[in-house]
Amino acid sequence: MTKQQPPFKLNDIIEVNITGLGSSGEGVGKADGFTVFVHGALPGEKVSVKLFQVKKSYASGRILNILEESPQRVKPQCVFYEKCGGCQLQHLNYEGQLSVKRQQVKDAIERIGHITGCEVLPVLGMENPWHYRNKMQFPAAKTEGKIQIGCYAALTHNVINIDDCLIQKQANNKIMQVVRQWMQQFNISAYDETTGKGVVRHVMGRAGAKTGEVMAVIVTACYDIPHAGELVTMLKTEVDGLKSIVQNINKKRTNIIMGAKNRVLYGKSTIKDRLGNLKFNISPLSFFQVNSAQTEKLYATALDFAALSGKETVIDCYCGTGTISLYLAQKARKVYGIEIVEPAIKDANENAKANNIANAEFICGDAAVEMPALLKSGVKPDTVLLDPPRAGCDKKVLAAIAGVKPEKIVYVSCNPASLARDMAFLTENGYKAVKAQPVDMFPMTSHIETVVLLSKGEIDSKKVRVEFSLENMDMSGFQKGATYPQIKEYVREHSGLKVSSLYISQVKRKCGLDVGQNYNLSKKENVKQPQCPPEKELAIREAFNYFGML
Repeated sequence: MTKQQPPFKLNDIIEVNITGLGSSGEGVGKADGFTVFVHGALPGEKVSVKLFQVKKSYASGRILNILEESPQRVKPQCVFYEKCGGCQLQHLNYEGQLSVKRQQVKDAIERIGHITGCEVLPVLGMENPWHYRNKMQFPAAKTEGKIQIGCYAALTHNVINIDDCLIQKQANNKIMQVVRQWMQQFNISAYDETTGKGVVRHVMGRAGAKTGEVMAVIVTACYDIPHAGELVTMLKTEVDGLKSIVQNINKKRTNIIMGAKNRVLYGKSTIKDRLGNLKFNISPLSFFQVNSAQTEKLYATALDFAALSGKETVIDCYCGTGTISLYLAQKARKVYGIEIVEPAIKDANENAKANNIANAEFICGDAAVEMPALLKSGVKPDTVLLDPPRAGCDKKVLAAIAGVKPEKIVYVSCNPASLARDMAFLTENGYKAVKAQPVDMFPMTSHIETVVLLSKGEIDSKKVRVEFSLENMDMSGFQKGATYPQIKEYVREHSGLKVSSLYISQVKRKCGLDVGQNYNLSKKENVKQPQCPPEKELAIREAFNYFGML
């Protein structure tokens, strides 16, 4: 059998009709029946494209000319948009963004989850989709002798110097500007990923949307900060509402932003904010949704889907600072929240106390471990709330849920692909996906949050019911996302390329994913390691997307 060759080659100039958007906001279309990805193209457009990558099943290209323009195309408001990788959809009007995001959720449920009959409701959008982020982490770097603080360029770790991010609360922009000024004035070094040397790694701002309280966090690679007193003075003078300045110490050679140790330089260790009629304490390490206005819509939807009467027991996996747990506790008999981050659990308990909520209990631990333990102790939930990381739920948590058979599952997700994958598992084990409500938590970006209601139904006679013993169940084989062998197999099948564990670990670091200890950097100095070629990096990133790791 003759191997089929792509109809195009590198640097070909072709015309492409764009029919949709990919998960990263890129245009997707066909040319001679061949799939082509085009950055910056919109559905309904016809574009002239120069190909910079050609694989056996797809190609990628850059726009040379827009031959037929979408009526929804607009001029991006941000002057940094073309260089910065923070936003992907500023060239699409907001109505168009909501439309394509709904379609993204619908396509994932139907094509990845192979689920039919789930109603995907219109997206809940914002009246003003700008300056909404209450939290931002800005990387610091030094380029050509100049301090850079801003955002990464798309698919790189090259820092774009930004003065005013248009999706960011102004207080956080001000923190970034002041820290940059301080670093330049007192010759404070930026962290260098290649050498592991330098002082400032990231600058983080957190702003209470309702309270106006602001926290500045300086992530450093060392304990002592030169001219720390001057930094405190400058921030106190320039940042309105500043209640806290915290140093977070991260000495590890890793792309994970935050370290485990915090040191208060000024004020309090937490700030306060409100969601609905509840108030919350937020620490540097706490998970708290970045869009406060949309979070209230998101949580109201979760509460509506749960339809609690006051008699139910609820388990909230991945509970963070207890925000959804406390929302649910207002209508439930008992809520158990599970979270692996210890400071977040501390905040959750304080939040429960501050709101006079006594029927919420918070457990610090991995949901994959604590969930089976709760089930074993006799806690039988009527409703399970899931709000996992982008990689989705651990399979053993899903298996435990399927075994205990709650009447309802309310799944909150920031990744349609991993959501659809987990929905498929649950539907195969006795649950029916009833409806999905997308909520636009991240305007101007390709990301979308979704709340899904699943209810217990009849199991297809052709499917096998999951039965297991929590005592004897082997949990070791379950991984978040995918294993290295699974990634290698996916890359080989879809691109024909062979990739090493070293290359996978390098791309994981670039994407901010945790890397297993077997693949850490060599502790020997001046050891040169082969770097992952660009074509293999792209193939690995595609695998990460497929497995819901990004």
